[in-house]
Parts: sequence; structure tokens; C-alpha cells
Amino acid sequence: MTSRLIALVPAAGKSSRFRSETPKVLHPLLGTSMLRLVLDAVLGAKPDGILVVAGPDKERVLAEAAAVGARPAEQESPKGTAHAVLAAKKKIEDEAGEDVLVVPADLPLLRPAALKALVARHRRTGSSLTVLSASLKDPGGFDRLVRRDDGLLDVVEDRNVPPRIKAMKDIYTGIAVFRTKDLLWALPRIAGRSEAGEQNLGEAVRILSAAGRSVDIFPTPQPEDIVQVDTRADFARAIELLRGRKFESLAGGGVTILNPASTWIDLAAVIGRDTVVYPSVVIEGPTTIGRRCRIYPGAHLLSARLGNDVRILSLSVVEEATVEDGVHVGPFARLRPKTRLRPGARVGNFVEMKNTDFGPGSKAMHLTYLGDSEVGPDVNVGAGTITCNYDGVRKNRTVIEAGAFIGSGTELVAPVKVGRGAYVAAGSTITKDVGPDALAVARARQFEKPGWAKSRREKLRKG
Repeated sequence: MTSRLIALVPAAGKSSRFRSETPKVLHPLLGTSMLRLVLDAVLGAKPDGILVVAGPDKERVLAEAAAVGARPAEQESPKGTAHAVLAAKKKIEDEAGEDVLVVPADLPLLRPAALKALVARHRRTGSSLTVLSASLKDPGGFDRLVRRDDGLLDVVEDRNVPPRIKAMKDIYTGIAVFRTKDLLWALPRIAGRSEAGEQNLGEAVRILSAAGRSVDIFPTPQPEDIVQVDTRADFARAIELLRGRKFESLAGGGVTILNPASTWIDLAAVIGRDTVVYPSVVIEGPTTIGRRCRIYPGAHLLSARLGNDVRILSLSVVEEATVEDGVHVGPFARLRPKTRLRPGARVGNFVEMKNTDFGPGSKAMHLTYLGDSEVGPDVNVGAGTITCNYDGVRKNRTVIEAGAFIGSGTELVAPVKVGRGAYVAAGSTITKDVGPDALAVARARQFEKPGWAKSRREKLRKG
């Protein structure tokens, strides 16, 4: 029978080196918070419960943790990782797990496979403590795992590493699995040995080793994933590595990213096979893009939903909008939230839509604003058309039925309806409903005074 595993994620650090009013662990990497990335990795190890230890900014941290079903623990005055575990001691006991997996919240590149392997090793050996180690080319900033002259294992803080072991590459990652009874035995024996008086969980390595209890060192199979984020520079490095991982995943799925260095794609984005993403594209949030699409330079997609065979031309913005199969958008178009373009629609340059259902095969090619509108199939909307949807108090709806033709420079003063197959003459201001198959003309009559301009010029010269 498999022993019960409880995961503990300390997330209460003050982030003094990160210099932010927002808790460090809530900063997003490719649209996903550092804490959520770590929690997703922890979930891959299949724990029976997760505890997240939060500090003074606990509300926001615990709200993020609750999204994956983690239980809260509070560390009112953070004083190191051992102190964080001590703050959760009662809840660890309540969980009644045989093993505790400890994973710091500032290692966002962790993958589930490493944690699964660590837990498997711990259970196979039956050790009191199994530590995940890594051999890094540049171990600076990490505490070192060392075997002392007396044969005991110890963790030495980076700032206190003596010259003779400075070059050692094996580091203490802060990730470990304890037998619960051994963890609870070691906790009260951990003193604040650091200069800041913090109680660090790495002390448990020395304490358990000195007590003759088994301590196992498990080298991670993916040392490149051990990137601890303490500063903004660390943060940027982690993002760059994560971007590379995302691009590799997309390429493996048949997506072409023409210039990864200039392209931003959030982790939650899903892109279909044979889609081509051009340079300088930004794709944010849970955007979904179908097959055989082309996203041209400078396009910006935010939580958008694109079907198959879609073209988003340069410098267009699609935000929380749905673009169905075979639609062309842009260049310089803006689709705002709650807009839906039906199959085969065409939206051209300097067209803006908001909360609009734009029918299949319909076209709005130039300099147009459609807000709070329902447009049927095969409608042509001429250049310079505006739906006047806001009356100063409320938003009003415009309905344009199938096959209607809206002439250039038209103003549709909502609420208003243009019937099936109707024509609206260019330059009209429509304030009343237009019947099916009718022609609506709503503009001042043109008149002409022959010779007026010549006469005026002569008067001005004489005057």
C-alpha cells in the first residue's frame, strides 16, 4: 500500500531583493504565476494534499493556491523555510501523511517528472530524508551539499562557503521528501544559524545525518530546471528559458514560429498544426488558434479564440473575441471583447468592433466602428460607417439583417434596425428602422448656386 504524501510549498518570503509591492511568487511568467507553475509541478507528483504557507500578503497568495485545492497555512513573520514548516506543523499532523514533500515556491521551472522521480526514490530506499540535488555549472547563490571530514552530510550557505569547497557544483535545491516523523523530530532542533537569524530547512540534513538517520541525495535528471528567482534578473532568465520550452513544444506539434526571439506566446496558448506565426507577434492568455492560420507581424491576441484558416494581418488586436473559420482580419483592425466573426467574414483596416456578432460572408473593409451590433450574413458595410450605440446613459443595439448594403459615411443611431436586403445611401444618418428591400436616404438635399465662388473671389479682391 502506497504511503500518504503531503506536499508543503513555502510561499511567504518577503522578496526584498525582488523589490516589488506584489508578492514575488505571484509575478507571472508567460501569463502564469510563479506559484501556480510550482503547484502544477507538485500536482504531477500526485500528493494526497497540498499545504501552501503564506506570509503577510496571504490573501492574494492563498487565493492562487485555492485554485488547485491547496490548503492554507500562515507564517505571520517569515524567518526561513524551517520556520515556514513549523508554522504548518499542526496541519501536517492533521493530514496524517507518512511523507512530506517540501518544494519552495520560487523554482518556477520545475517539472513534474523530477518530483515524481524524487518521491519514487524516497519510497524505494525508505530514507528519513531524500534531498534533490543538482550539479550546476555556476552554483553561485545556492547553498552547497557537502560531506564533512567526519563523514556526515551538511548544507553550507552560499555566503559562508569556504574557498576549499567554493568550486563544488553540487547544490541544495531546497526540495526534499521527509518521513513525517523525522521531519517533526528535527524541526525543534533547527536553530537560526544564518546571519539573518533565519531557520533554514537545510539544517535538517546535518541534524538527521548526525543522529544516524538515513539521508539520501538524489541528483535531479534535469539540473537546467533549477532556476531560483530571487531578483528581477533571475526572473528574466527564467522567462527566457520557459519561452524556449514553449516554442519547442509548439514546434513539436507542427507550428511554425518564424522568429522566436521576437515572439511572445503565453504558456496557456494553444496553437494548431500548420499555423505560421510571424515575427513580433504577442499571444497572451488562454488564446486558442486553429489549424493553417497565419498570424502576421505585430498582431496582438489576448484570450482570443481563432478557428481554422484564419488570417490576422499586421498590427491588429483581437481581445476576448472569437474569429471563426476562414476569416480575414486587418491590417490595423481592433476586435474588442464579446465580438464574434462568423465563417468567411472580412474585416479590413482601421475597423473596430465591440460586442458585435458579425455574420458569415459579411464585409467591413475600411474605417468603421460597429459596437453592440448584430450583423447578418452577406452584409456590406461601407467605409466610415459608425454605429452610434451610446446615448450617454446606456448602450443600445443595432441590427443589420442579411444581405443589407450600408453606404459609406453612414451613421446608424441605435437602437435601430436595417431590414433584409435594404440599401442605406452613403452619407445618411439613420434614426428610424429601415424596412426589408427598401432604400433609405437620410441626408440634406444638395443644391448649387452657379458662379457663386467666382463672384465671392471678386468681392474679396475689391474689398
